[in-house]
Amino acid sequence: MEITWLGHGCFRLKNRDTTIILDPFNAATGYSTRFGDADVVTVSHDHDTHNNADGVPGKRLVIKGPGEYEVAGVLITGVRTFHDARRGAERGYNTAFVFEMDEVRICHLGDLGHIPTPDQVASLNGADVLLLPVGGHTTIDGAAAAEVISLLEPRLAIPMHYHTDVSKDELDPLENFLRQIGASAPQPQPKLTVTKTNLPLETTITVLDYRRP
Repeated sequence: MEITWLGHGCFRLKNRDTTIILDPFNAATGYSTRFGDADVVTVSHDHDTHNNADGVPGKRLVIKGPGEYEVAGVLITGVRTFHDARRGAERGYNTAFVFEMDEVRICHLGDLGHIPTPDQVASLNGADVLLLPVGGHTTIDGAAAAEVISLLEPRLAIPMHYHTDVSKDELDPLENFLRQIGASAPQPQPKLTVTKTNLPLETTITVLDYRRP
């Protein structure tokens, strides 16, 4: 199974049978909106920098909320969370999605804005790969992201939703998060191929370079 970061909070998950785009954005983010075809699109919340499902050609299904779904052998579970630390009073709801694909469990936190509750941790726990925002301002920041990693204990943690040389949103740089977890900056990879057998034994931070057109 292949993971590619397309920029902002958007990833592509792809195996032999299925392609899924997570949180496609519009051009206001500064990133390219050439997502390529996908079978499924998931949307964590209804904001135009995360809900551009119309920009993804070939899609058969758009998933926007909590629940359980199965498409082409991929089990997808949406878990209700919040976009802020006041139970949605400021920015509303957010849906975190868990994907079980090729025996690998991937959790995409969307625009999570708070430390998950014990019930949410129980629903999100067991992820082999965690895709989490670290840029603050409208999501959790580096310090909160470090706490979320300690709660969910993924094998791989991949940061997203932070400032880059093309992003236009007000976000903290990746270095703030890395400093919080005491890690040096890993060499960014263009994409990541993950199998059940090549996962690290302990939590490892992996940085993906966003895909350019």
